[in-house]
Amino acid sequence: MASHLDLEEQEQLDELKHFWKRWGDLITWVLIAVLGGYAAWMGWQSYSAKQAAQSAALYDTVERAALSNDMALLDRSVTDIKDKFASTTYAQQAAMLAARLYQDKDRKADAKAQLTWVIDKASDEGYQALARLRLAALLIDDKAYDEARKQLTAKAPEAFAPLMADRLGDLAMLQAQPAEAVQHYKNAWKGFEPNAEYRRLVAVKLAALGADPEETPAVESKK
Repeated sequence: MASHLDLEEQEQLDELKHFWKRWGDLITWVLIAVLGGYAAWMGWQSYSAKQAAQSAALYDTVERAALSNDMALLDRSVTDIKDKFASTTYAQQAAMLAARLYQDKDRKADAKAQLTWVIDKASDEGYQALARLRLAALLIDDKAYDEARKQLTAKAPEAFAPLMADRLGDLAMLQAQPAEAVQHYKNAWKGFEPNAEYRRLVAVKLAALGADPEETPAVESKK
């Protein structure tokens, strides 16, 4: 009986050896890939959490500098967060905040540089569009109309289209192009929600130009 069991055990062992000889390497590499992927995922999670915490701390410094008007601290902290955590939302928010303060302090070149950085580096299209609107306003103040138009006609999320159109209307008015201004304002008016306060402002601009936002072009009758 014992010899019979020993024989069965030997056969099972031989089968296991044969199986492992055939599939052992593959199983080993699959396990390595799975465990390696899990380790990489855990490492990335840890890295991301650390990045978020450090960038949040630096953004707090940027905010504190802005509130206290400490321009030297603002300059350093904005540079730090952009250099170390450029891909984070905090860096984009910091650059936008710095641009606003630089504009208030009549540091237009610095404000433009921050907004340009957001346009070039931000991963969020909403931040990019907002930066384009603000940069266009600065360019319009400098009478750099062609550059402003490039910003206002660049690709942007649909939600920003009415704002871009409204600003293009303002630009057309500054260039003594009332017909173009009316068209841009109409596009803006159509793009805003019916109860949007901004829509009423656009309607006032159209009224000043003698245009009705709901007016549709006349269709010529066929002869």
